[in-house]
Amino acid sequence: MHEPASRPETGGLPPRLRKFIGTVLMIVLVIVWALGAMGLAQGRVTTLPGYLQFFAYMLLGIGWVFPAGLIIRWMVRYDRRPESL
Repeated sequence: MHEPASRPETGGLPPRLRKFIGTVLMIVLVIVWALGAMGLAQGRVTTLPGYLQFFAYMLLGIGWVFPAGLIIRWMVRYDRRPESL
């Protein structure tokens, strides 16, 4: 007879708690990143030449996406069922 596929042992936090912690981390990341970016933009970035200001503002504007992606990846880990892949 066919045995039902067992779910892989996730070890670690339950998905609901992991998503709650991830949500709190994302909120903290966005607030800290925004305050840091504003502080840099008001001070040091304004003294740079125009082309460097462009790259600095671009980095400050989208730089939070990489750490946010890592947090999201951690949040959804083990949530996919093998039969849906």
